[in-house]
Amino acid sequence: MPRQARIDYPGLLHHVIARGIEKRPIFHDDQDREAFVSRLKKLLVETGTDCYAWALLDNHFHLLLQPNTTSLSSVMRRLLTGYAVVFNLRHQRSGHLFENRYKSVVCDGDSYFLELVRYIHLNPFRAGIIRTFEGLDNYSWSGHIQLIGNTSRTLISEEKVLSFFSERRKTARVRYRQFVIDGIDITNVPEFSRGGKRITRAIDPDLKDDDLYDDRILGSGRFVEQVLSLSGDPQSERQESFSDIMERVAKYYNLHPSILKKPSKERGLARAKAVICYIAVRDRGLKGADVAQNLGCTPGAVTHAAKRGEAALRKDRILRDRLGIKL
Repeated sequence: MPRQARIDYPGLLHHVIARGIEKRPIFHDDQDREAFVSRLKKLLVETGTDCYAWALLDNHFHLLLQPNTTSLSSVMRRLLTGYAVVFNLRHQRSGHLFENRYKSVVCDGDSYFLELVRYIHLNPFRAGIIRTFEGLDNYSWSGHIQLIGNTSRTLISEEKVLSFFSERRKTARVRYRQFVIDGIDITNVPEFSRGGKRITRAIDPDLKDDDLYDDRILGSGRFVEQVLSLSGDPQSERQESFSDIMERVAKYYNLHPSILKKPSKERGLARAKAVICYIAVRDRGLKGADVAQNLGCTPGAVTHAAKRGEAALRKDRILRDRLGIKL
């Protein structure tokens, strides 16, 4: 399945991860790290981008960025290309330094902001680069050291982060540090470097199974819908009603739409219903509960049917073309 286009417009909060090609190191020593951080700091100012968390590891890095006046792709292109040129010259190498495609997940800052900051800043500790939390307090290559006031380096837009803890800067630093310490003992740490239904619901189990989800976004159905709408993503176009979907599928299979609402195990009818479920839930973002009500089945049955519908669409190119579905 082809990769989806990035969701990228000013104002979005992105968790960015970039790795060395073939998992090779992208930082050999502190001189490399300083070159990367200096370049990042300059770009943040030039592009009007806020950084709220960052961490460098040997073969990858994490950034929590919010470009305010430009696209993330513009920032990352300048950062990765510029650093790769300097790195290759210094280490007398050629070729790609990074994997072809950096990873970025659009995040709901209202719900997950502090958890993302903590997740990123604990990465060096969880990776074993730092053995103690006191060591993390003095680790020069993450934003944690700035937020506790232990460095003169100013990469992070710390006012926003610290404002969650107190209006007084000193108190906020102490409370932030304790918040990060508390994260060490959390078992089954959520995977904040991915989006989609499974990850989002693991982080927030109160979300409904039939909410709208997107693998490029970490957030609730309402947030996903808002982001897709503002980005002009085709998935946000929901003008087509369930009746329209049902009529189009029924026409392809030479069925009367009314028969699709009746229980039946007949193979052709079941296949048509499965295709309807996939289009309605996965492609158009309709709620599974609403689809179930229209088809006279359970939401769980709709979920399973949607999987069969996807398989049917993959096998039938003419059906995909007729219905305008891209897989």
